[in-house]
Amino acid sequence: MFLIGGDLPVMRLGLGAMRITGPGIWGDPADRATAIAVLRQAAELGVDFIDTADSYGPYVSEDLIAEALHPYQGVTIATKGGLVRTGPDQWHPVGRPAYLRQCVEMSLRRLRLETIELYQLHRIDPDVPLADQLGELDALRREGKIARIGLSEVSVAQVAEARLIAPIVSVQNLYNVANRQSEDVLEYCEREGLAFIPWFPIATGRLAAPGGRLAVLARQAGCTPAQLALAWLLRRSPVMLPIPGTGSPDHLAENVGAAAIELTDEQFAALTALG
Repeated sequence: MFLIGGDLPVMRLGLGAMRITGPGIWGDPADRATAIAVLRQAAELGVDFIDTADSYGPYVSEDLIAEALHPYQGVTIATKGGLVRTGPDQWHPVGRPAYLRQCVEMSLRRLRLETIELYQLHRIDPDVPLADQLGELDALRREGKIARIGLSEVSVAQVAEARLIAPIVSVQNLYNVANRQSEDVLEYCEREGLAFIPWFPIATGRLAAPGGRLAVLARQAGCTPAQLALAWLLRRSPVMLPIPGTGSPDHLAENVGAAAIELTDEQFAALTALG
């Protein structure tokens, strides 16, 4: 359990809802019924923190979440805004205040919410003053349309600057057992009590290939490489909230099972050494 912002309790292993869309995170999923089933199964398995964004689809992920889970009994939905889509795998930051306000209003409508519990600036727009971007989100917070503000893909300096403008409760950066480029940001979040939400938490690449070091360690531990990678994240830091994404019911159950894995000190050290 972790308290986001000190007052929003969530289980530390959540679900990322990017992969329930079409190829290139564009359009509808090939099997809409399966996408709905994955979301409902996540809630049934005790997952109470689901992360999405208006740009996933775009809009498809939020629509599916509302269809599957509204009124969200016991499940917190976090979403993001500030990226415009022009095609599959194409992402462009837009941080104009009026646009961010529109993003929030439309996410509220799609998710059928009166307040978004955690709203994250998906990317800082380098062409718009940060004070304007976060100032608008803070205004929306004061209006009660969002409850808490988070950031995504930021440096320590950017988080520190952002906190002078608005109350920040979380950071979502790329981080996994094979990619530790945001180690300094994680350490900052630990010191400051901010939630750290690693995206691509099980992107383990060659390490998980047959004969790879992660695959060998997983076999020794009696679990899958993905489960071992998630278990390492959960032990790595008490502020870590992994959000593995999947469109498969089987992979979902596998991922959720990682929360029950308790690494030995030797296993943890061996996985840490992989980075």
